Amino acid sequence: MENRHATHPDQVPGFDTDALRAHYLVPDLFAPGEIRTVHSHQDRVVLGGAVPGPGQVLELTAEPALRGEFFCERRELGVIALGGPGTVIADGTEHRLEHRDCLYVGAGTREVAFRGDGTRFYLVSAPAHAAHPTRVARHADTEPARLGAQVTANVRELRKYVHPAGIASDQLVMGVTELAEGSVWNTMPAHTHDRRTECYLYFDLPAEHRVLHLLGEPGETRHLVVGDEQAVISPSWSVHSGAGTHRYGFVWAMAGENQSFDDMDHVAVAELR
Repeated sequence: MENRHATHPDQVPGFDTDALRAHYLVPDLFAPGEIRTVHSHQDRVVLGGAVPGPGQVLELTAEPALRGEFFCERRELGVIALGGPGTVIADGTEHRLEHRDCLYVGAGTREVAFRGDGTRFYLVSAPAHAAHPTRVARHADTEPARLGAQVTANVRELRKYVHPAGIASDQLVMGVTELAEGSVWNTMPAHTHDRRTECYLYFDLPAEHRVLHLLGEPGETRHLVVGDEQAVISPSWSVHSGAGTHRYGFVWAMAGENQSFDDMDHVAVAELR
């Protein structure tokens, strides 16, 4: 488990490209035959990737930084399958996931393991002080919110999986947004929410293409060049928006003070610097 400390907005203007990437970009979560995790002190979010090989079962264990007997002892977990199908085993119950399906695993679940032939399981975990039932949300069964317009190149479908009106959780909020053909902008106009951290994982982006992800305070923005299946940790004080050289999707996940999806401090495009 890689450990990353929180950062202050005053630090960002002094970061060069390497420093920005070291603090906020998670470029290599998915490695065949491994589970990799990154623990951020931004709301103590853990991001992870599990890629079981043929006939292999990978078990998620508690790393020393968590000081737990098992991973979900004091944590809840969201799992989204990329390139599925694959199976998540939670306390002996098998949950088969197709591409973009989501499994929520409640706090207190002792066993979490992954099986699949090259399926990439994306993991997002947050501290939890209450237990909620383990549940599946199917991409195909989740009604999307249709956002944006062709004239602003941001037509997209947003699906909420883990949220107060869907799968109940202690503090995790999680879903998937997918852009339409010909659209490249996500989350524009941009916003911040100083009450919770948000993480993006970009996916379905061809290998030769990239997303330019905006971060930083609205009046002092920087950018990261992000590839397929790479994640960005966005502190609560930072905008999180971007534009790609090709259409793509992204998994968004939040944890912090509240679960209100609409709790946003909007930033007009003309105010960005």
